[in-house]
Amino acid sequence: MASLASQLFAASLFPYLAFLFYLTRSGKAPKLMLGGFYFLLAFVGATIPAGIYAKTHYGTSLANVDWLHGSAESLLTVTNLLIVLGLRQAIREAEAKNAAAAAAAAAEEQLGTPSSNGTGAKADTSVAANATSRSEGQ
Repeated sequence: MASLASQLFAASLFPYLAFLFYLTRSGKAPKLMLGGFYFLLAFVGATIPAGIYAKTHYGTSLANVDWLHGSAESLLTVTNLLIVLGLRQAIREAEAKNAAAAAAAAAEEQLGTPSSNGTGAKADTSVAANATSRSEGQ
């Protein structure tokens, strides 16, 4: 059973590295979140030797050696914190950007200037001006 688990663990590394490659390549991931996903590799890198040390020195698995297991799990906690903080930062930045865009649209509407999508009060006034000039010409 342990042999199958170690084989699955090793096989899972390649899809994860592909995930990191494409996430990095996209350029759309928040830097802090991306750092968290990369830091997971530090967790994996520390857990493997810690497991080997637990087996050779204590004769048991990593889960049964509290100080080693806790140390390894603290790296996983840091990983999770980086990912969550990166996502929170990205959400806050997106909300601020949306709020700024909404404020700009509201200001344009108040001033009667055309909005960025090309429809606005100025276009409506030019239609009204054309209608007025036609009626005056009759």
